[in-house]
Amino acid sequence: MLVLSLDLGGTKLAYTVMDENGTQFHNGKILLEGRQGTQVGRLITELIDSLLTELSQANKKIDAIGVSVAGIVWHVNKTVWVPKINGWENYPLQQEIEAVAGDIPVILESDRTCYILGERWKGAAQNCHNAIFLAVGTGIGAGILVNGGVLKGTQDIGGAVGWMVLHKPNQIAGDSPTCFFEDYASGTGLKALANLLIANSPQYKGILKEKKESLRTIEIFENFDTDEVASKTLQICIELWGMGIANLVSIFNPEKIILGGGVFGPATRFLPDIKASVSKWAQPYSNRNYSLEISALGKDAGVYGAAYSAIRYLNSKKDVQ
Repeated sequence: MLVLSLDLGGTKLAYTVMDENGTQFHNGKILLEGRQGTQVGRLITELIDSLLTELSQANKKIDAIGVSVAGIVWHVNKTVWVPKINGWENYPLQQEIEAVAGDIPVILESDRTCYILGERWKGAAQNCHNAIFLAVGTGIGAGILVNGGVLKGTQDIGGAVGWMVLHKPNQIAGDSPTCFFEDYASGTGLKALANLLIANSPQYKGILKEKKESLRTIEIFENFDTDEVASKTLQICIELWGMGIANLVSIFNPEKIILGGGVFGPATRFLPDIKASVSKWAQPYSNRNYSLEISALGKDAGVYGAAYSAIRYLNSKKDVQ
């Protein structure tokens, strides 16, 4: 059994061919390079068409195509919303892929669904029935495994935990207008928070002061030990990550919470501090019985999860037969 797996993010398209054991035979990455709307759709379909032709010439047959999408997959009308790609508010991605795939089944899932499925298959959530993948990148989302199944919600929007309200407006800083989890605790939010602290500290003359809009998230981490704004930014984020995770621990009583996305990485060093923050807020019995871990699959969680979605679909068809 071979599946073609694609992971579409806001800036890149990763792909691989994988068998039912999780072995990768062919993989690569293409940067979107500013493509928008139908340009991205055409990039995907041309890649699939090229790969299917190449594999056919090598006498390799693809049994299914799995796609991880950085947004919402509406399964009922077979469209997707990818907020980082203009023109993808209600985009017919599945229809476009099916047009080049022929009789090969196409399975689309949101990236957060794929993250937790990938970790359950080949990563940190193996043998778990209740686990959460908390993806902290440009925004924040969660793939939530409950009693062995992925929680998707009524309209496939389940797991949008970046919208959790953790504080009142103006509570983080005097003129802070926002209050959602991802406003200051995502990669984008870290930069916004640092700039807010700089604006509210006229006496500050540190290394981040001149960065402003050009400030990169990694620079906040790199200067944590030596710069007061970088230090305060991350201390606030550690508390916010702790509060957000505590809510998930209390509501879902998971075996594991797995941290991934572009921010973990560099935020891995703060894992003990985050866990200590969780302990301040979480339901005490649930807090004693979960583990907080870093993704075992890293940047490959999406392609593994998309492949696993396709493999599960094929196995379900075998069971029916």
